[in-house]
Amino acid sequence: MATTTFIIREMDCSEEVSVLTRALIPVVGQEDRLAFDPLQRKLHVDLSGLAVTPEQIIEAVARTGMQAERFQPALANCSCCGGGCATSKSGFWQRRGRELLCAASGVLWALGLLLMMAEHGSFLAAFRESGAAPAPAKLLWVLAALGGVWHVLPKALHSLRSLRPDMNLLMVLAVAGAMAIGEYSEGASVAFLFALANQLESWSVARAGNAIQALMSLAPDTALVLSPFSPAPVATRVENVPLGTLVLVRPGDRIPLDGVVRSGFSAVDQSPITGESMPVAKQAGDAVFAGTINAEGALEVETTKPASESTLARIMRMVEQAQSKRARAVQWVEKFAAVYTPVMIGVAVLLAVAPPLFFGGQWDRWFYEALVILVISCPCALVISTPVSIVAGLASAARNGVLIKGGVFLEVPATLNAVALDKTGTLTHGRPTVTEVNTLGGISEERLLGIAAALESRSSHPLAKAIVRHTASLGIAPAQIEEAQSRPGLGAQGRVQGRDDQGREHFIGNLRFLEEFGGVPLSEELRGILARHEQSAGTAILVWDSEAVLGCMLLEDKVRPQSKAALAVLKALGVETIVMLSGDNARTAAKIASEAGVPEYRSDLLPEDKTRAVEELVRSGRRVAMVGDGINDAPALAAAHLGVAMGAIGTDVAIETADVALMSDDLSKLPWLVRHSRRTLGTIKANIGFALAIKAVFLLLALFQVATLWTAILADMGSSLLVIFNGLRLLRGKE
Repeated sequence: MATTTFIIREMDCSEEVSVLTRALIPVVGQEDRLAFDPLQRKLHVDLSGLAVTPEQIIEAVARTGMQAERFQPALANCSCCGGGCATSKSGFWQRRGRELLCAASGVLWALGLLLMMAEHGSFLAAFRESGAAPAPAKLLWVLAALGGVWHVLPKALHSLRSLRPDMNLLMVLAVAGAMAIGEYSEGASVAFLFALANQLESWSVARAGNAIQALMSLAPDTALVLSPFSPAPVATRVENVPLGTLVLVRPGDRIPLDGVVRSGFSAVDQSPITGESMPVAKQAGDAVFAGTINAEGALEVETTKPASESTLARIMRMVEQAQSKRARAVQWVEKFAAVYTPVMIGVAVLLAVAPPLFFGGQWDRWFYEALVILVISCPCALVISTPVSIVAGLASAARNGVLIKGGVFLEVPATLNAVALDKTGTLTHGRPTVTEVNTLGGISEERLLGIAAALESRSSHPLAKAIVRHTASLGIAPAQIEEAQSRPGLGAQGRVQGRDDQGREHFIGNLRFLEEFGGVPLSEELRGILARHEQSAGTAILVWDSEAVLGCMLLEDKVRPQSKAALAVLKALGVETIVMLSGDNARTAAKIASEAGVPEYRSDLLPEDKTRAVEELVRSGRRVAMVGDGINDAPALAAAHLGVAMGAIGTDVAIETADVALMSDDLSKLPWLVRHSRRTLGTIKANIGFALAIKAVFLLLALFQVATLWTAILADMGSSLLVIFNGLRLLRGKE
């Protein structure tokens, strides 16, 4: 995919995104070739297969009154544009021009007030009868107004030409109208305060974007590389460290790259990625991740991923990409603003014309009140506060070890009333152990385990891994096997090579697999073993060939200690239906469900049965989340309204397949997610309600002719900043 990235410094909110989308679709043909990141002011364009050059994109953007520049990753930490920078061709004026004009507008406006005060000898006089001000003061106010609207004037003209009125056009009309009726001071104040509001909003938006960039800064820029050619570790840029390199991580240092511990023992604070409060013990063979903190002993780590593909880098990219998956609240606000703005222009025109024509009102007075309506009807508070709240919610979740793949998925947890949970690795630890081995027909335990490990060696299922791990711990080598084949939800099969087997096909799996295979009798001894196993909470795994059952193993997995409490909190939050989905037999499933506090369970399920169970819940009208490992139950996750993967920190597949990835194995993050989603939606609704209430109040004040342009612009700017800061509160702390 030939994706080209541009920086557009004038792109602050979704209104500009809509304008750019309409301008670029005729150039690229499809909307899905465009991806916008307003917080970083980035535009990503997929040009693959198109005879379109970056220069044509820049020209199309220029026609909207905005300017696009090619993004240069080497300058990605530049502070001039909120975490991203354009090419070095950008001059000082391009980077700081808006700030300078805003400051100049304010200074010129203040100088005009001083001249008015000097002539009339009163501070209050400067705010009255600006039409009678001296000519130098009027000139200063005209220049102040030009400085305030200079950067939005091209966008306002584009809005007028395209007959799609926006906030920029509203403000330009209000300023021009004020000047036309002799209210020079108020017109200049509206222009200056609008420019100031834009700068403050820009800073606020950048703060939300910086919260995402801060995730990447968790990883150090250099690594201490251990080399046989140097007596001391060599500090090397992480992007220059090849795979398989040994790096030294000293106590207190952040781990620079994903890797595997080769020597040393320590406790590692993984909270920057997983949100876990307690350090995790690490020793030789354990995986470690970039950005986590080595607390105690020195570690030698062999790198397994380049810096650009570390778990931390992937998380940051996905949080950035999540912004393009717009939440329904954002889409609603955009649609509302598209209708609201022209309607309010119509209301302003009606207010200016109707009272003088039909009720004998004064034209200048009602025209003034119409200008007040134009100012207060600016939809900025509406269109900017919602995406800021969504991104703040996404960034806060990522800090707490919950990776949400888009604003649309941030909204869903608030509405959940049903949760389906896979048993293994979700309610239980997902690290079952072999607790009992029974051989039948004279086969040795060593031979039985060798065959079992060979059959399971290519499977990623936790039970398969447990058998392989147990066999290796006893120093038993797996048998030679050919034509190995996995049978999802049942087991595995393959031809075992050896002096005694001569390529005979062997099978491993649960009792259901054996019964489906057929033709292999169950001895009384085996029936007794299975009856005893049914009394436990473990899982019986059988090994057989075409003639007889060779043995039986019992594997047990403990319930996570926080499972019961987490599910109780979910119930208290209004999640009415909680069901466990398990491939185990009914007795084992019932025991696990009882220990975990799950009121409902379904047993003996194949992967496709789990998918059907989730689909049934969805068809019943419930809002359903499916929680699993994101690997073996990906179809079931996809069938739910919300797919949640547990323990995804070291699993790329889980991060890719789920809508939400819980980076740690802590099930209590699930009720945290529900509360966080509700808090985010509550903030958005409060912001929208507050912004609309302010506008309604000023509409009434204008009808009674008691509103002024001063108070209107101050109220508009104040409400915009208040709702933005309210959204940014989502960045704070844990809930």
